[in-house]
Amino acid sequence: TGVTTGQRQVTVQQGPLYRTEGSHVTLWCKVSGYQGPAEQNFQWSIYLPSAPEREVQIVSTVDPSFPYAIYTQRVRGRGIFVERLQGDAVLLHISELQERDAGQYECHTPSTDQRYFGSYSAKMNLSVIPDTLSASMAPQALTLMEGDAVELTCEVSKATAQHTHLSVGWYLLQGAAEHHAQEILTLSKDFILKPGPSYEQRFLEGDVQLTKVGNTTYKLLIRGVKPSDQGQLYCEAAEWIEDPDGTWQDISSKKTERTSLAVVSQGRDLPVDITAAESSLDEGDTLQLSCVVGAPKSSSRHFRVTWLLNEMEVARVDPHGVLIWEEQYQERAKLGQLQAFKPSNTIYVLIIYKVGLEDKGTYQCSVSEMNTPGDLHSIQSNVSSGIQINVKPAGHQMRLSVSTSTPQVTVGEPLMLHCEVQGASSPVSLRWWHLSPQHPGHRVLVASMEQDGSWSLGSTYKDGSTRGSLQLEKESPGSFTLVIPSTLDEEDGGQYRCEATHWSRGRNWTQKGEAAVTVSSMGKALSSRAGLQATLRSRIATVSYGQSFELFCQVNASYTLEEVPASVQWLFQPSPPTGPLQELVKLSPSGTVVWGTAQPHFQGKAQVAKAGTSFKLHVHSALPANQGTYQCEVQVWRRNSLPLGQPAASTSSNAVGIKVVLPESKLQVATTDSSVEIAGSNAAIECRIVFAQNNSQFAVTWYLLPLLADATPLQIIRASYSNILEYGSEFSSPALKSRFLSQRVSSNTFQLQILSADPRDEGRYYCVVEEWLWLVDGWYKLGEGASGRTTLRFRPPEHQLQMESTNHSISAREGEEVTLPCQLQGSLQPGTQPSATWFQVQSSGRGSALLSLLQDGSVEYPQERLAARLFLRRRSAGDFSLTLASVERGDAGAYYCQLQAWQQHSQEKDWDLQALAQSGYTQLVTIPPESTVLSRICSSPPLLNFILYLPLVLILLLALAVFCWYCKFRK
Repeated sequence: TGVTTGQRQVTVQQGPLYRTEGSHVTLWCKVSGYQGPAEQNFQWSIYLPSAPEREVQIVSTVDPSFPYAIYTQRVRGRGIFVERLQGDAVLLHISELQERDAGQYECHTPSTDQRYFGSYSAKMNLSVIPDTLSASMAPQALTLMEGDAVELTCEVSKATAQHTHLSVGWYLLQGAAEHHAQEILTLSKDFILKPGPSYEQRFLEGDVQLTKVGNTTYKLLIRGVKPSDQGQLYCEAAEWIEDPDGTWQDISSKKTERTSLAVVSQGRDLPVDITAAESSLDEGDTLQLSCVVGAPKSSSRHFRVTWLLNEMEVARVDPHGVLIWEEQYQERAKLGQLQAFKPSNTIYVLIIYKVGLEDKGTYQCSVSEMNTPGDLHSIQSNVSSGIQINVKPAGHQMRLSVSTSTPQVTVGEPLMLHCEVQGASSPVSLRWWHLSPQHPGHRVLVASMEQDGSWSLGSTYKDGSTRGSLQLEKESPGSFTLVIPSTLDEEDGGQYRCEATHWSRGRNWTQKGEAAVTVSSMGKALSSRAGLQATLRSRIATVSYGQSFELFCQVNASYTLEEVPASVQWLFQPSPPTGPLQELVKLSPSGTVVWGTAQPHFQGKAQVAKAGTSFKLHVHSALPANQGTYQCEVQVWRRNSLPLGQPAASTSSNAVGIKVVLPESKLQVATTDSSVEIAGSNAAIECRIVFAQNNSQFAVTWYLLPLLADATPLQIIRASYSNILEYGSEFSSPALKSRFLSQRVSSNTFQLQILSADPRDEGRYYCVVEEWLWLVDGWYKLGEGASGRTTLRFRPPEHQLQMESTNHSISAREGEEVTLPCQLQGSLQPGTQPSATWFQVQSSGRGSALLSLLQDGSVEYPQERLAARLFLRRRSAGDFSLTLASVERGDAGAYYCQLQAWQQHSQEKDWDLQALAQSGYTQLVTIPPESTVLSRICSSPPLLNFILYLPLVLILLLALAVFCWYCKFRK
């Protein structure tokens, strides 16, 4: 028996505890100082927030009838149970925590003492919070050659109100070992990278990396994949919370879907393998085939790959990567229904979107190796084994036939085309296309009809003055007729294609057919008349906004112009040019005015007129959109000929430019210089407009001018007049975007908010304000003005971190790897998180940021070109050393790191700077690959100084010897 003379003391796990809904929770309880048997009994109860004075019994180690009714079933089903750790200590298990399990828990021990003395129960609070953790990764089926690189992305997010940390890890499953995943690499809750045992050496060599990009994205990179890497890869995230006793507890974990990775070993021959994502498909599904060439030294070899279906060629990819489709597949490829490409020199992919019954059969890929890309004969060839693809009918067998009652017509005569659709269980949509023999591979939309019977014309056929008013009629649910009243010329001949699309259950099937027509010319075009000229002029070339202007097109001919039909077409090209001249308006011989669709704002504010041999274009109240180049084009016809025929002669005038001057800007921006000093937290820079027009809108661009004398301004952020934000290249990272914000605080005041400012943000800030005005048809910039400079300085915190400040030098051979030390001496203050930034000193003396580890664990690379060569391998919590891979000559110079300690408000997202420190300078000396021992000696600063001063030392010794000899001689 455990008899003791002390008083009974019941102790329960310290609260409050926060656990997520659905998780497995354990609460411990123990008793000491008791009398009686060594095995004590325990009873657990809860006091719910809705009735804090009422005890609800849960479970007992001695009384099976102890639980109340709401807990009886969960206790009997072992959803809630007590585990005895020893005679006087137990664990309460709740397998799947529910929202109603939140409350105050009491652990009670029935008395075995001779008298009541001490405490017999203890209480603690348990809060149940929503499980907001999510982890996702798009599942893939990857086939890579040995030595290739693979990069996988995992999106992890949480929205927990309490302060929690995340850990993210990547794991590999192989074979049937579903419960024995290999750890690849994990970013711990303490922001430390920890490789699994099988990947530790490759991690140290930089071939396995895990990078956090922004707030939610984690990327795993494995360089030089090996056959041992193949299997199922997935990402697992865990959310951790610090309990009141100082320990960290994982409260939720999520696994992503898996990505299948197959690694093809390098062989000596030319093995070819073909795989399919799925071999049994429904009509309308997508088929994806992969052809893998297992050839060693593949990067220096040249392959031609041919895709085959039932031993008939589908497509061919030559060694240059040029894709050639077989004729019967070319149209589907142009429509985007087929795709073939080569992700690498040994992997080739064929994709067929919306497969049809004609796509089923046996697929193969044939690989031929060439000496050089241009060779016509191969060194060796190999054909993969066949893979059978089965396509099941979609259940809607639609048939289509196309015919014409006008297979041969003369120019000006109508065309009639018929399209019959059978087997469709619901209305279809229809498209008529014209395939002209003069433009092979090019098709033009003639007309289309939707399922509801509404129809429209293609852009080429909308002008009723050329071919008349086209008609598309639906004579019955499956019978359609297209009528073109008047053929324009011989190019209207060729193939007319009917495409019918049947829609059912969110999917669609398309059938098509074609009919051929021939259009013969009525004879050669009328002969041109010589001597037709047109001259364009304007009284003014520069007009003010709102002012009217006129253009005159003077036509000169060797015959009487009034006696023949003539038309004028006005052309316009905006400034700056957006393309060729566009049709503005056309005045036909009958006096009909037809406005073009490219510049609709001219209609209603421009007029055209004809007076004898002169044509006039009058534009009222000029707008900026009227600025550009104008030209007139004149056509004449033979007397008594129809205007719809070919003109007898035509000419184009010279071009005349019209410039429209905008209203004068009245913008004034405050230009007084100021300064701001902060100790941490946030900073605000103000930009004030002194005067501007009432109806103006403003775009604001913020700039940072570093404190160095010859510094160049850096664009931070631009807010357009419609408040669209655009960040400068130096501030485009997600972390900086979240810290630098532009907002309008009043009608004439803008502010640049700098959140969680630190010493890197010191400098001179200013804004450039642009004034924009709405002028009938759009927004136009009138002018701009720059503000005065606001100098931001940082007041150092009271505490300083301890770190090595001695300068030293490191030598590294080009192409090798070097590590620059940065160690925190001592530990951080409790409740703080570190941040670190590495700099390289430029020729101007200013440090250029290379890599930043932020307090939330994310890593930024201000210079993206160096991102692949910079690694922050933290072997311990105080290690911030920088590893530079593949050293180059340009890497030589001085480097240093800055460390900062931050503390986050419990209820806010802002961080306060608590301490900082800067290391000493590390001088990196690079050695060329061909350097000799002598060059190494000469590159050593101590030895170099000795060599330089050696002649001076010898001269002094010689002078001393002569002096001593002189003194001795005199004696």
